[in-house]
Amino acid sequence: MKKLLLIAATLISTLAFSQSEMYAKKMKQNLQLLDSAKTNQDFIDLSASFERVGDAEKTQWLPYYYAAYAYYMTGWIDPKADKDKVGAKSTDLLAKAEALETNNSEIFCMKQMIAIQEMTVDAMNRWQTYGKEATAALENAKKADPTNPRPYMLDGQTVMNTPEAFGGGKANAKPLLQKAVDLFATFKPASELHPSWGKKQAEDLLAQCNK
Repeated sequence: MKKLLLIAATLISTLAFSQSEMYAKKMKQNLQLLDSAKTNQDFIDLSASFERVGDAEKTQWLPYYYAAYAYYMTGWIDPKADKDKVGAKSTDLLAKAEALETNNSEIFCMKQMIAIQEMTVDAMNRWQTYGKEATAALENAKKADPTNPRPYMLDGQTVMNTPEAFGGGKANAKPLLQKAVDLFATFKPASELHPSWGKKQAEDLLAQCNK
């Protein structure tokens, strides 16, 4: 009996390790494709692929996070995209990630990005709703992980694109972007699969503030 139990335990352990290897391999492949994606269809396909990985794994939040991120990108790549539909789909995918990982800085950042995208459909009339959602998401992102540079980069980007009359402009965005750049200098993702994007974007935005 002991031998049978030992064999069963070994098989379970081997299977779990194999599944873990397969998960990491597929995620790395998708992340490489995400870095080189250009077309609307590229991002749609990647979103679906990440979602399938999440559905197969069931306990990993990162596939759903990237599925939401990839689908969110279609709202910018396709000039004819229905940003409300893109936002709804992205939000649904992100909800799956949040069900597995609560109070996560990266998920809060993604919430801000989706809210800003939907706000651009009609900024004057949607600011009160989506603007508040975006602001709250970034505050939660900063609290969840004060060392994460992305909330400050996104905050600085938003401020930079806001009219000076409403507290925006380059001068007000610069301190936020400088903090983002400083944090990127020391920030280390939890793993090679965790989000690492935004460094160059933060540097480029800060350079624009210095012009």
